[in-house]
Amino acid sequence: MKFLNNKLSRINFLILLVILPYLYTDMSNSKNSAGISKAALSVVNIIATNSSASSGYRVRENQEIVGSGIIISDDGYIITNLHIIDRKKEINVELDDGRIRIANVIGYDQRSDLAVIKITSQEPLAPIKLANSKSIRVGDEVFAIGNAFGLGKTFTSGIVSATGRDYGNPYLELIQTDAAINPGNSGGALLNHRGNLIGMNTKIFSKTGSYAGIGFALPSNKMIEVASEIIKYGSVQQSWIGDFRVKYKRFVLDNELVYGLEILELKEQGPLFEGADIKLGAIIISINTEAASWENLTAALRNSFPGDEISLEIIQENKIIKKDLVTRAQTN
Repeated sequence: MKFLNNKLSRINFLILLVILPYLYTDMSNSKNSAGISKAALSVVNIIATNSSASSGYRVRENQEIVGSGIIISDDGYIITNLHIIDRKKEINVELDDGRIRIANVIGYDQRSDLAVIKITSQEPLAPIKLANSKSIRVGDEVFAIGNAFGLGKTFTSGIVSATGRDYGNPYLELIQTDAAINPGNSGGALLNHRGNLIGMNTKIFSKTGSYAGIGFALPSNKMIEVASEIIKYGSVQQSWIGDFRVKYKRFVLDNELVYGLEILELKEQGPLFEGADIKLGAIIISINTEAASWENLTAALRNSFPGDEISLEIIQENKIIKKDLVTRAQTN
């Protein structure tokens, strides 16, 4: 009988070992789902129009652009994408419970495509919980929430596909994800598995205009940095050297393999293009005496203030051009 009891104990122990991971997974998923559902209260639908109709509980007619926004404070500050509200006379915010409020524009930043708007509400608002976007890793599970195609709040899931993506803009480092992001998701939330905000969905890469597996989000740290300046000053004072796009490239110079940043597109304005005839195809090979790289370029711009100097070495037509640029504040 003692042997039987021991045998049964061993069997029960083995069964427990088998089912414990499933029990833990169920409990963990339940907890995570609760966090994501709670975060959804902080994501709003945005309807930007040129009309002047009064607010109410009814969904707008003649809507021109629909998008999403994220509540970041209990006193009504909301962040969204500038391209949603740009040049619109009226901005309506639909809260999770269906209430619609008219929003005022506080300010915006063209470089990051971010705008801050504000609503007033007698009822409590639910600001989203933030995560440190520097802590995310490729492969992390993420969830996107937004007003996809104007259908209303929509949830999708995926992973972090890459970090530090430039998408051709040397002033940004975006999160890339394969979570489905469609028109209307712009300005919505990208969440980690706990339901905390790691980014604001900003743009997609697509030849059709719809989801193609590649979406981009502005990291939460950068988002709050920009939004805080807008709320405090009404605009963002960032170092600017011109409007251009670059691509990391390797090439041969004097029989040696060299790496640099090739200028792919440019607008002939700004400190980069003054005093020298910089053309498409020119290659930046050093930044403040450091080897040219995407990280060094963005760091130089991010860590400087308008009026600071950035030194570049540029190869153009097999000649090295040295430029000491005095950065300017980019005006919106």
